Amino acid sequence: MSKKIEHIMVIGAGQMGAGIAQVAAMSGFTVTLHDVKMAMAEKGIEGIRKRLERDVEKERISESDLARFMRQIQPSDQIGNAEKADLIIEAAVENMEVKKNIFAQLDGVAQKHTVLATNTSSLPITELAAATKRPEKVIGMHFMNPVPVMKLVEVIRGLQTSDATFKTVETVAKAMKKTSVEVNDFPGFVSNRVLMPMINEAIFTVYEGVATPEDVDQVMKLGMNHPMGPLTLADFIGLDTCLYIMEVLHDGFGDDKYRPCPLLRKYVNAGWLGKKSGRGFYTYD
Repeated sequence: MSKKIEHIMVIGAGQMGAGIAQVAAMSGFTVTLHDVKMAMAEKGIEGIRKRLERDVEKERISESDLARFMRQIQPSDQIGNAEKADLIIEAAVENMEVKKNIFAQLDGVAQKHTVLATNTSSLPITELAAATKRPEKVIGMHFMNPVPVMKLVEVIRGLQTSDATFKTVETVAKAMKKTSVEVNDFPGFVSNRVLMPMINEAIFTVYEGVATPEDVDQVMKLGMNHPMGPLTLADFIGLDTCLYIMEVLHDGFGDDKYRPCPLLRKYVNAGWLGKKSGRGFYTYD
């Protein structure tokens, strides 16, 4: 029988990691938010506090809720704290070597029953699992951004992920009030395998002079009922991230239909990364 999950450690206190930590704390789990520097972990927790204060202002939660949620979260800069966790969710940078290194370290510190999950949006779970001595306890748990708002979690089985591990993570996702979908380990899973080629194709229509970014976005919003046009969404995600995922798909499948649009590559080379850099398909103040 799998041990009940009570303590969750989140590795990486950036936007995704802090969002996962927030949702876990609000769902009654004890949470350790870990980063390489204590200042980064504390900054992540400060961001959570600010978001929850806005929820208090909007009367979604009470002052006492806020205090209770914040008491659930501890910062960490020591990987040794992994020994306390029943589930560890890694949300570090999208880089296989970095993630493998983290997983190998966690495997050495974490208790035998501890499940190791990754929030990767595109990297193979099976390969990550191979960096550990517990591949049956390694799984993908791909949250959507922004985590507190978006309902979906892709739960990705690696080749060796056990049914018990899958069930455990499915139960945690449910406790976090998320809807989980079961996905097998293929490049891009479902979300990015479907979304990124659509974004890439939208970029091709701009590249080929078919229409302006504004008009491409209008077609998808008003014609296809998308809440946000694909080029606005690409700017929001980050054009460097879009390019990276297209490259993962292209390498993983070896199929030309996943070839990144040359205009996407050109924008990334120019440092036009979208909203975060002030310029992408649109200009931001």
